[in-house]
Amino acid sequence: MASTWAVLCQVHAKFGLKLYRRAPNYQICRLCFTRNVFNTNYSIGRFHKLHPLLGIGHSCSDLSPKHRLPGGCHLHSSVPRCGSDVKIKTEQVISGEEKRKLIKQKKEAKREARLERLRQKEAKSNKQPIKESVLYDIPTLPGVKKDTSCPLPAAYSPKYVEAAWYSWWENAGFFSPEYYKSHGKESSGRFVLCLPPPNVTGSLHLGHALGNSIEDAIIRWHRMCGRTVLWNPGCDHAGIATQVVVEKKLWRETQRTRHDLGRDKFIEEVWRWKNEKGTRIYEQMKQLGSSLDWSRACFTLDPKLSYAVNEAFVRLHDTGLIYRSSRLVNWSCALKSAISDIEVDDLPLSGRTLVAVPGHNKKVPFGVMTSFAYKMADSDDEIVVSTTRPETMLGDTAIAVHPDDHRYSNLHGRFAKHPFCDRQLPIVCDEFVDITFGTGAVKITPGHDSKDYDVGKRHSLDIVNILEDDGTMMNVPAPFQGQKRFEARTAVVEALREKGLFRGEADNPMVIPICSRSKDVIEPRIKDQWYVKCDDMAKNAIEAVKAKRLTLIPDTYEKQWFDWLENIRDWCISRQLWWGHRIPAYLVRHKDGQPLGEDNWVCAHNYEEAVQKASHKYGVEKEKLTLQQDEDVLDTWFSSAIFPFSIFGWPEQTQDLQEFYPTDLLETASDIMFFWVARMVMLGDALTGTLPFTQVLFHSILRDAHGRKMSKSLGNVIDPMDVIRGISLEDLQKQLENSNLDPREVNKAKQGQKKDFPLGIAECGTDALRFTLCSYNYKAHFVNVDVSHVKNNRHFCNKIWQAFKFSSGHLGPEFQPPVHPELTGGETATDQWILSRVAALVAECDDGFRSYDLNSVTQALYTFWWAELCDVYLEYCKPVFSDGATADVDRTRNILYTCLDVGLRCLSPFMPYLTEELFQRLSQRGSAGVESICVADYPQIAQYDWRNTAAESDMGTVRDVVGLCLSLRKDFNLTKTKADVFIEGTTSSVTKTLVDHLTVVKTLSRSNSVTVVSCDNMVAPPGGCVDATVEGVCRVHMRLKGLIDEESETKRLMTQREKLEGEREWMLKRLEGTDEDAVPEHVRLAEKEKVC
Repeated sequence: MASTWAVLCQVHAKFGLKLYRRAPNYQICRLCFTRNVFNTNYSIGRFHKLHPLLGIGHSCSDLSPKHRLPGGCHLHSSVPRCGSDVKIKTEQVISGEEKRKLIKQKKEAKREARLERLRQKEAKSNKQPIKESVLYDIPTLPGVKKDTSCPLPAAYSPKYVEAAWYSWWENAGFFSPEYYKSHGKESSGRFVLCLPPPNVTGSLHLGHALGNSIEDAIIRWHRMCGRTVLWNPGCDHAGIATQVVVEKKLWRETQRTRHDLGRDKFIEEVWRWKNEKGTRIYEQMKQLGSSLDWSRACFTLDPKLSYAVNEAFVRLHDTGLIYRSSRLVNWSCALKSAISDIEVDDLPLSGRTLVAVPGHNKKVPFGVMTSFAYKMADSDDEIVVSTTRPETMLGDTAIAVHPDDHRYSNLHGRFAKHPFCDRQLPIVCDEFVDITFGTGAVKITPGHDSKDYDVGKRHSLDIVNILEDDGTMMNVPAPFQGQKRFEARTAVVEALREKGLFRGEADNPMVIPICSRSKDVIEPRIKDQWYVKCDDMAKNAIEAVKAKRLTLIPDTYEKQWFDWLENIRDWCISRQLWWGHRIPAYLVRHKDGQPLGEDNWVCAHNYEEAVQKASHKYGVEKEKLTLQQDEDVLDTWFSSAIFPFSIFGWPEQTQDLQEFYPTDLLETASDIMFFWVARMVMLGDALTGTLPFTQVLFHSILRDAHGRKMSKSLGNVIDPMDVIRGISLEDLQKQLENSNLDPREVNKAKQGQKKDFPLGIAECGTDALRFTLCSYNYKAHFVNVDVSHVKNNRHFCNKIWQAFKFSSGHLGPEFQPPVHPELTGGETATDQWILSRVAALVAECDDGFRSYDLNSVTQALYTFWWAELCDVYLEYCKPVFSDGATADVDRTRNILYTCLDVGLRCLSPFMPYLTEELFQRLSQRGSAGVESICVADYPQIAQYDWRNTAAESDMGTVRDVVGLCLSLRKDFNLTKTKADVFIEGTTSSVTKTLVDHLTVVKTLSRSNSVTVVSCDNMVAPPGGCVDATVEGVCRVHMRLKGLIDEESETKRLMTQREKLEGEREWMLKRLEGTDEDAVPEHVRLAEKEKVC
């Protein structure tokens, strides 16, 4: 009899289908993607639902009882059974389109099911009760220490805990690098980190929160290790973003443009806005607990930094590293400015798509390939080209073909005639042409396409600029002159039709570049701009990484670093804006009109200095020269590139520059590696002769819980402040209504919010958010952020809170710990274990901070506080405190204090507010005490040399036994009743371990009594016990007699036995009918082992 697999192969073959074996035990139908029935149980439903569509049926009698459909195989009543000798009708075959629809439906169903599971998880998490927030209501002036003499609230409340601390920390000078020196303490080293300057227009987003949490944890650890620490804040003037915001505000309020005001008045308006709104993100960083030295906060347009920017430009120009050239740039017609690559977003299109473009009343079609013909100048021959930008043909200056393309060999060296412009287009041969794409002939527009520009340079072609700054057509014949670019697109196509040159249109998948600020479609455009020559500086940056003078963490980014810098292009630093650093370059003219030379530019800090330099350069008296400063401003990234040393007063040799430059670490997002990090390295080395930092730590790009990019239009953007304070769904949706989103996008975003946050976002607090963000593997390229994780860590905060309350209650107000944490020699086995875990925690924290693996540190802290201190040691302490001798109580109190002290200090870099609140209520060792946990000593490995692997191994055995006892209690529904337990150790060492931990076993297993029986002196356990075994360790007997309903329990067990026997019979039957050739030997053996 043929196997099920063979029959399936035969039936599918009738449809021209094939079954694939992807791996042993994973055999798949190409059409329905269903696994073989005898290997995977859960896919039976797929067979039932999908195979009837093929006209294939299955008998439910072959299936396990739990997989049979109610009422028999009713789905297959009208179709033949799989393997039956029947004729398959042609109309039953599923078409390719139907297959694709099926596959798409399956994918959508799987995605929706995954989203539903996440929604249910979130809803369940939100239903967990969080007690109403308690507020700190004791009047406390800003900068004054919080009153901790009052009792702790019953439960953890973020609002209570976070109140008043930050202003005191700041006022006390804890964040200043001079703190230790001012308090007469010796520094153990130096650590300097610059905050990546956020935009002045911005508010704190989740990416900022991730970076700040990582950086602050590292900074606080170094500070607690006794080092002189500086974390320097700064803010970027964000040229384009700020100008756009203020221009919109100006138009909204006064119906005027910046041109109506004039440059000087508009700049005054921007400064007014900056002074009113520009500190918002600083306040949010303070709420996040970021321990920055705010006395050193700087702004990239401050006089000190502006002078440094001018000096950098002048030096680089004078050494030939900055020059002026006419090249292609990314041009935003809406902004009338060039923009950087970082400000260009890619919009992928699958075909013809209508896109809204600023300045156009109607949406513009993109994703269309238009083909048209050029006639040859000397005959009626034609050559057909294709383009997605028909309007650019008005700037065509050549047609390129591949030199090996024999179709056009007769056209080499000839000319085509432009149908609208009075010029001829040479047919040039260039290997960049793809023979297989389109017609194999490419129109060349050097003035408006980067690849065409390169072709134009290679063949010395004319460059024609057909666009004004605002995107209207110029240098073109009527009727196109003065038309908007996309109106000209339609006009060109119509004109081609009229001339009989139009050859068709087709949908074309493509990506269009969009300005992230104005949402305008970017145009490549020739423009005179200032450039930084990068090739030699790039070689130095590559060598720095190869020589390990600069370390990229993780090192997987090294390949990207090398690839980008090896193929780097010169950097365009001009921007046609008013807000920013005006370029310190002056165009020099002779008053009498006499030529001065090819280079008519000088660079200087001011007009007087420029006149002096021009007079010296051209040998002309100052009175005979006129100078005009360039109207453009510098790319914002230029001032950011010198940020690590400009903030310390460069080019002046200030004390800060000598003491804090170069810095030690840069921590930043991986997506600005090239736009900022590489440029800092290049300019830092060129201008100071030193790399600006020795290490770069990259963190991930954040995604939502489903792995999607965070986008306002999807409604999945998470505001850190909403997570900290909590927010209702209604208020979340009000934020969308007040945003700049299109009304249709608002509705879509609201649906997304409703799915992801059906009950809004619960108040989680700063500490829980920081701890969660640091617990992710942020060295990975992407991280999926789930708000439920933050809420779980809010419960973790409460766990710590309750542990401290319990502990401090038993320590008492008069408790005074020893000056040094020392062992007495009388520690119990459980004491030795927890002290060993304290030592392990200190070692894991030290290792994690040194390697920047903060996720391993948070995991160690979570395990210690929750699974070890709370779940085990505090439970062990309870009977000691209630019934123990005085010496035992004193010893336990000292050890418990050590656990709290070390645990809080280790946790402090991640949860500064919670640990400060509790630390201030904890007695200090010695008479001097510590002013704040911010400057307390971080636990060092040498101080806690208590690692005891034997004690940890013994506790592992004990916890296995406890786990088995708890499992038995759950199986027999012993919720409150305590049972007597008898344990038989397999060896004398196991017996001794259990005896030494008898109190722990009894307490944690919630047993009435625990008796450990020696393996050498076996005593039969009493009757009425249920037995279970910890493999290789012991046998546990739990006495249930009198504790359970024997009749109902027997009935339950018999039902379970019948179920298992049915499964066993089915598995045996399945093995008997299995084709041995179809199932690998190791699979059959594994199945048999399950049955035996």
